[in-house]
Amino acid sequence: MEYKDTLNLPQTDFPMKANLNQREPEMLEKWEQNGLYNKLEEGGKGKPLYILHDGPPYANGHIHIGHALNKTLKDILLKVKRMEGFHAPYVPGWDCHGLPIELQVEKNLGSKKHSMSKLEMRRECRSYAAKFVDIQREEFKRLGILGDWENPYLTMNYEYEGLTAAELARFAHNGGLYRGRKPVHWCSSCVTALAEAEVEYADHTSPSIYVRFALQEDLAAVIPALAGKQAYIVIWTTTPWTIPANLAVALHPEFDYVALETEKGVLIVAEGLKDSFLAAVGLTGTVIATFKAGVLERKLCKHPFYDRDSVVLLGEHVTLEAGTGCVHTAPGHGQEDYELALKEGLQIYNPVDNHGKYLADVEFFGGQQVFPANQSVIDKLIEVEALLQTSQIVHSYPHCWRCKKPIIFRATEQWFISMQANDLRDKALKAIDEVEWIPKWGRERIYGMIENRPDWCVSRQRSWGVPITAFSCSACGEYIADGAVMDHIAEIFKKESSDVWFDWSAEKLLPAGTVCPKCGSASLEKENDILDVWFDSGVSHAAVLEPSATLRSPADLYLEGSDQHRGWFHSSLLESVGTRGVAPYKSVLTHGFVLDGQGRKMSKSVGNVVAPEDVIKKFGADVLRLWVSAMDYQDDTRISQEILTRVAEAYRRIRNTCRYILGNINGFDPVSQSVPFAEMPEIDRWALHQLEILKERVLTAYQEMEFHVIYQEVNGFCTTEMSSFYLDILKDRMYTSKSDSVERLSAQTVMFRILDTLVRVLAPVLSFTSDEVWQFMPGQREDSVHLAEFPARHPELLDDTLAARWERIIKVRADVSKALELARVAKTIGHSLDAAVTITAPAELFDFLQGYAAELNSIFIVSKATLATDLEGEYWASENLEGLKIQVTAAPGVKCERCWYYSEELGTNPEHPTICPKCTQAVI
Repeated sequence: MEYKDTLNLPQTDFPMKANLNQREPEMLEKWEQNGLYNKLEEGGKGKPLYILHDGPPYANGHIHIGHALNKTLKDILLKVKRMEGFHAPYVPGWDCHGLPIELQVEKNLGSKKHSMSKLEMRRECRSYAAKFVDIQREEFKRLGILGDWENPYLTMNYEYEGLTAAELARFAHNGGLYRGRKPVHWCSSCVTALAEAEVEYADHTSPSIYVRFALQEDLAAVIPALAGKQAYIVIWTTTPWTIPANLAVALHPEFDYVALETEKGVLIVAEGLKDSFLAAVGLTGTVIATFKAGVLERKLCKHPFYDRDSVVLLGEHVTLEAGTGCVHTAPGHGQEDYELALKEGLQIYNPVDNHGKYLADVEFFGGQQVFPANQSVIDKLIEVEALLQTSQIVHSYPHCWRCKKPIIFRATEQWFISMQANDLRDKALKAIDEVEWIPKWGRERIYGMIENRPDWCVSRQRSWGVPITAFSCSACGEYIADGAVMDHIAEIFKKESSDVWFDWSAEKLLPAGTVCPKCGSASLEKENDILDVWFDSGVSHAAVLEPSATLRSPADLYLEGSDQHRGWFHSSLLESVGTRGVAPYKSVLTHGFVLDGQGRKMSKSVGNVVAPEDVIKKFGADVLRLWVSAMDYQDDTRISQEILTRVAEAYRRIRNTCRYILGNINGFDPVSQSVPFAEMPEIDRWALHQLEILKERVLTAYQEMEFHVIYQEVNGFCTTEMSSFYLDILKDRMYTSKSDSVERLSAQTVMFRILDTLVRVLAPVLSFTSDEVWQFMPGQREDSVHLAEFPARHPELLDDTLAARWERIIKVRADVSKALELARVAKTIGHSLDAAVTITAPAELFDFLQGYAAELNSIFIVSKATLATDLEGEYWASENLEGLKIQVTAAPGVKCERCWYYSEELGTNPEHPTICPKCTQAVI
């Protein structure tokens, strides 16, 4: 007889080699052909609804690793919710308007752009955005993201554009929208105003200057020590180019100020900064007077080089952090300067044009670019003997997030949404406290931003976006932002697209009979500005969730990177609170950025960019997904070839565990052949206890969105409890027992439950592999694991007493393994089945092990295991279990041809002389 033919060796067609980069596209095609997402939607009917609203990525370029992290996290979470019993639709979206697309199109067009109309340029932009929507759609699908990819929301869809215009009209209706002249972040390179979210801070080298402003009045009446003396107030600034726009100097009303007698005259600075000031300018000074700022209020200084006054004002914004405590004030170039000027009735003076150049009529500097003009201003200050000191300073300075160039503050006519009208700020702050922020620090971050932000500048001076549907009167210059008129135009946009704003005449767009409310003229002109793209995406709750029959607003969750506290989370909150009085989300979860293996920001110039496409080609999307789940995403995460290789090794362990179990449950019928729990051997019941613990930990971690815990728990379970212990011990029982024996069927019952649990709990993460394993599993089941639910919990299978007993056995086994390894090194044995083990132990442990005497050889995977009261000869003493001694010798008897255990009873059955009695029983 060929005894090897009587063994129950593992059999499965499930491939050992994953070949994910080949197999995953085949599975995607199958999911699409079978309408997997539609089946999920159909199956969700009647279940509780869970809405994760997708923040729209920008339709420009291929996806990067941050996109992969974000979309995969969303997909994991939605798959979790579906498997928890929710209806969790996913409608992906794209942000399609804005400057990056417009600039790229201009670059592609080259000189042709000069001969194109705005309408033609917009059509090119629309085509460009559509192209990258299609590219990114396929790249996201390749990651295994399930969603309604055929019906995404696009901010450039006609309906969406119309709804965006309608949301702006709501602010016009409630008085929140206004046109005003105030300083805004301005990019001279991109020639447009910027939102707070479009500004990033980076180190920048600026000139640091101390300038004296001569007081024009005799101060003897208020400061007697200055009688007959020329006094100067000293300011410090790092923007010399703004000196031509100076109209005032601000002092703090509560600070003490001093007059210092110096080599450069009597200089007035804050007392708290006099020492650092003198050190910075290299002067010595004696205090000749100390006084409160109030005595100088409304006194006049002379502008250093223009024939105009600079008035002394009091302002709470002045600090003692640096400088002199006397703040140079140019109302057209700073928010606090602007606010003080409004309060005091000063002109909001801005001598700089859209391209960052001084206007032609600016004396000395007309036509100069402001940053290079810093030196020209310094030279002029030296010439008029107003400069006390100059140096270079490296400091954090605002830059444009698109072109990366430094920006300026510049007062211009813009459209704003007021933070004060309708108590928008207070309502937004209240709404923040009604939202769950994950992690909790997210609340503090966005609260501080809303608390201190200026009015929302929503106008942009570009072409590609939703127009601000306002008009101006040709006769009297009145601006008209009428809610009813804007509603009328929004309806046109829904049918015709917002392109008609640049195609149709004002008369055609306006309702019949519309006239200027101020002078009655019918000659109206269209506004040229477009809307801030953050307004576009910020209205998505109204344009996507509210109109849908299957979605709802507020959403249960917004999930984006931590930079969106000042971006999408921020604009969505203000838009929703400003028009509906509530936040658009119930909870907000943020993740960190992706850094390289050394913790550096990714950069093409550094050459450390890791592209999702490259990862997928080498490792497969499931390994990338496993990397996402392995990271604690709430912090910045790292990725590198080394990290991915480690994750790939963990993936292989999980895959091999699944494959091993599939091979051993081949032919098993879970309905008719499952063994009841009470009839199982103790080790099988221990395995089910461990499985329940795994379920509890994993399903709880999913509920708490701690995906890295799943990675750790499953990886540990497959490696420690399964491969290194339970499945290792099971091999003999599985391979050599009768195929229909209760012992083998019990093991198959447990392995089936383990695999069924593993595949279900891993489905949100290893979406491809789990579904692949699912197709090979025995028994009736859903077409895809993604149509199944999480495994049911069975707390009745938990047995802590049993687990404690087996914990002791595992510790003894670990020491036996050490003794066997030493014997292997000493060449006493080869394989562990070549060994006989004799154990002695203290009485309590000895009695405990006596209860398992018949199973010890299979637990230790040796041919013979004996308990003895004493040992003769050499032995190994445990370092962990006091009194435990282990002796390893060559196993007595002859090696069984079938199971490879040594037996002293070979030949007891003459018909099977080369196999042991246990194997004989299995084959007869």
